Amino acid sequence: MGRVLHRLPNAVLSAIDGATTRRAFILHMLRDSIKLEYRPEYLIEVVYGWCSVIYKNHGRLQDWESLLFACLEIGFRHLDFRTGLIKARLTHTEHHRGLADVVFKSQQSESIADLLHAWTSTRKYDEPAHELLDFCPAHLVGLHNLVPFSPRLRRLIIRSVELIGHKGFEGVGVEGFIGLLNHLHVTAEDVDHKFRWADVLLDTIRSSEETQHLSHWYWEFLVEFAASEPRWVRPLSFTHDLQIITSLTEAKEWSKLESWMGIFWTFLPGRLDLGKGGPGHSMTLLFRQRPGAVQRLEQWMERWSQGARKDIPESFKKAHEQAREAAQRDGP
Repeated sequence: MGRVLHRLPNAVLSAIDGATTRRAFILHMLRDSIKLEYRPEYLIEVVYGWCSVIYKNHGRLQDWESLLFACLEIGFRHLDFRTGLIKARLTHTEHHRGLADVVFKSQQSESIADLLHAWTSTRKYDEPAHELLDFCPAHLVGLHNLVPFSPRLRRLIIRSVELIGHKGFEGVGVEGFIGLLNHLHVTAEDVDHKFRWADVLLDTIRSSEETQHLSHWYWEFLVEFAASEPRWVRPLSFTHDLQIITSLTEAKEWSKLESWMGIFWTFLPGRLDLGKGGPGHSMTLLFRQRPGAVQRLEQWMERWSQGARKDIPESFKKAHEQAREAAQRDGP
């Protein structure tokens, strides 16, 4: 069956003229192909090409959506969703762009996963595939309210967010994006590239005050990464980052403030004199509410120091000691 599919030209689908028997035959053949135990790489390439042909001719194909979903299932359902890349060389056409609307509106979770697998797991520098993901943010936000997330769909959405980046979701609103992130509950073990996810989270936190609603485990994800990966260098937005500290302090978000304080100091070392504009008051309040934060901040800075092969800055030691003493002196 695989050889038959390989030899059957795309023109066959283009030439379907509405004869019920012929449409039924094509659909029957595709459904039989789903049962194949061995599917060579060229089969993935062929059926993905058929997706373009089907969409191009959908105006005269009564069962075109069934044909489309069958092709996606044949090509991608059997693949390991945990593997970052596939070897198939997919050819992306203008007609593939329309698949996003069709597949997401179907609310068929595994078909959605098939499409995301096609667009996220191709060769590393396959820019056309990643550009097709630009059509997905509006569909991804709120999707958890419409379809259940299987482990496969969840992982492929995580990979999609990683490739799209925070900027790609700006047009759909930070509130909806945070809702998606909170539902995904991403951990370090879920992601392919921690650097990219750290960028997504940092840009999200800095984008709006609404990010106070971002679940606490993302703040922990970010500070653990920042402490252990000193190579991750991002420009310090000093005034804005202090505003985040103030905002979290006023909201009494102590667990998030603890993490953000660690992020702040791993970005800051040796570059600025804090003076009176520093986070000393917030550190004092934090240490009163969460005495364990005293040791955790020290541990994060020690890890940063070891990885960066630099001494812990005196500015941190001074601010940390003053806040610790003030918290102990003034009491809760």
